[in-house]
Amino acid sequence: MSRKDPEFRDINSPEHTLDTALRPTRWNDYIGQDNIKRNLSILLQAAKERGDSPEHLLFYGPPGLGKTTLAHLISHELGCSIKITSGPAIEKVGDLASLLTNLNGGEILFIDEIHRLNKNIEEVLYPAMESGVLDIILGKGPSARTVQLELPHFTLVAATTRVASVSSPLRSRFSGGVFKLEFYQEQEIEKIVTRSAGLLETAIDEQAAREIAGRSRQTPRAANFLLKRCRDYAQVNKLPRLNRQCVEDTFSLLNIDGFGLSHTDRMILETIINKFNGGPVGVNTIAAALSEEYSTIEEFNEPYLLQVGLLERTPRGRIATPAAYQHLGVNGK
Repeated sequence: MSRKDPEFRDINSPEHTLDTALRPTRWNDYIGQDNIKRNLSILLQAAKERGDSPEHLLFYGPPGLGKTTLAHLISHELGCSIKITSGPAIEKVGDLASLLTNLNGGEILFIDEIHRLNKNIEEVLYPAMESGVLDIILGKGPSARTVQLELPHFTLVAATTRVASVSSPLRSRFSGGVFKLEFYQEQEIEKIVTRSAGLLETAIDEQAAREIAGRSRQTPRAANFLLKRCRDYAQVNKLPRLNRQCVEDTFSLLNIDGFGLSHTDRMILETIINKFNGGPVGVNTIAAALSEEYSTIEEFNEPYLLQVGLLERTPRGRIATPAAYQHLGVNGK
């Protein structure tokens, strides 16, 4: 795979996107996930003192919590490059072989959404992770033979939003640890918003930062998205700084309420309450009623609704909680 391939990116290549600019490049700038940072700090320091590559790592949790950022920070800490791909991008065994054989010693291979790897590709990945060898079968039928290639020492860092979909044999190969990223506290998100505003050279009031943090769905990615939209609104309206009124006007345009719920979030709750008498109802039925993909609801909308106590997931289906009725101003059953 060439360096021009979009699925083969070096951390030192000139990527000047705004999201990249906001991504922390030092441990001290990475806010939150303190337990994971402490564990990684010990693991990485021990590996550097031994002169070895760190063991393989798996991060899981809802989108936007910083899994990719952690992979980049690990590469910065080790002073090595990182090559990035994703589970769906590795379609054939040859794709994986190309990635692994192009690695230099000590490099990091980051695979996002690793749960979407083909099972046949997983079988090839096992010996690469455990023994540092790549088994390739040449030919077919009785004349087929296996060639074993030695691989340089590398660290596989993987991320997934659905850890239950990662097979047990693959999970067990992440000997460095399997780490769950938690939703952020509002105070942590407020610090992230303030830091990002400084990087964007945007003046922001304390109240404005707090408002953005309160509606960010407890995820840094959402907080940075909302901050950028508030900055755009202030720029177009020639406002000198982001204040509370500016933020509220922006959220009104984006149709985001005081709980951080989007229009789709509210439609999910309203559908459960009004069409299905509050539930229980299956996610496929909800998706069909809203003309949405069930995977979008399950992976993006549901985690936050569950986190803030507006939705319950039971064996029989989803149920709107009393807090959901109260938030929407609807009388309960």
